[in-house]
Formats: sequence, C-alpha cells, structure tokens
Amino acid sequence: GAMMVLEQPNLDESFTVDPDAIQVEGSSMGLQEGDSVSLYALACGMLLPSGNDAAGATAVKLAGSYAAFAEQMNRKAQKLGMTQSHFVTPSGLHDAEHYATARDMALLTAAALQNETFREICGQASAKVCFGNPPYERWLTNSNKLLTMDETVIGVKTGFTDEAGRCLVSASVRNGITLICVTLNDRNDWQDHEVLYDYGFGQLSPQ
Repeated sequence: GAMMVLEQPNLDESFTVDPDAIQVEGSSMGLQEGDSVSLYALACGMLLPSGNDAAGATAVKLAGSYAAFAEQMNRKAQKLGMTQSHFVTPSGLHDAEHYATARDMALLTAAALQNETFREICGQASAKVCFGNPPYERWLTNSNKLLTMDETVIGVKTGFTDEAGRCLVSASVRNGITLICVTLNDRNDWQDHEVLYDYGFGQLSPQ
C-alpha cells in the first residue's frame, strides 16, 4: 500500500480524510474525523507506526473503497511476480481470503526499496509529519526496533494480528550488499533477524 502511495503525484497536497475509512482497529497514526492530511504523511503513518487508519484513508482516497484498493494491490502483486499472495484489506488486518508468503513479502520489499522516498521513510526511527484539524506537526515513531539495534538495518516494516502473530520484514546493507529478511509468526523476531543477517552476510563474505 505505501509503495503505491509513493508512486502518486502531489504527495504533499492536503485533503480531508474519509471519516469511515479511519474507523479501524489496531495500531494507528492518530487520525481523527475532519483531519487534513497528505499522502506523504499517510505513507509515513503506514510505514512507521503501522497505522491501520492510514491504510484505510489511503485506500479510499486512491481507489474509492477498500475493495477497489485491494484489487489494485493484487494487480501490482501480480506484476511483481507475487504468485502466493492475495490482498483483501488495505492494512493487512485478518480476513480468511487475505494471505501472503515470506517469499512474496521479500519480492515486494525488494521492489519498494527501489523507491527512494520509501527507502528514506522506512529507514527512520521517527519522522515529523503534519496533519490534523487544523494541521500541526507531530512525530511518528517507527515500531521497527531493529533500526536502533543495528546500524546496517535500513527498514522495513513490522506487523501483528492475533491470527498471524508477530511478522517482521527487514533489510540490511553491509559492504554494498542488501539482504532482506522476512519472518512470520516469530515471537523472537528481533534476535532472529540479527542471527540470520550474520549468517547470510557470512555466506557472502570472501572465505
């Protein structure tokens, strides 16, 4: 979703959020009815605190409805070769027909990291954005603790639902090489990603 937002023109143009679109459970960037926001701020809201309200507002703004946006996401996924994924909800909240694999998440991440703005946002421990009624500046904190644990980590995204458990997609750059790590339903994800990077980069180093 965030990747599709950042491909849009006029990222800094403000608009009023759809009041129904932001009524979602789970993590939030703090949108309220009547708030004025930009697509750039919504992308930050999706990528840093994993705001389900940001995903909902984005879906309605770009496609008119959750279902239409999910269809756009599915078309994008097909183009990227994500054969084992199907999106129903813009935020990734649970739905029986909503699924993805670790491999597909890695494919999506590799494509998204080609976008400089995506890379810049998801690599920040926090970001200052402006929204509200009237808009004012506030800080959004990134839920990805790996950014502060390992200076080689450049992103990417945490996720959680009761059904899927703790999910983490990250990327790390060492010696000019980028590796992407995806874990699904992993209670020990921060440490596991660190161990996997040490292993992965170790395999790539000249012996």
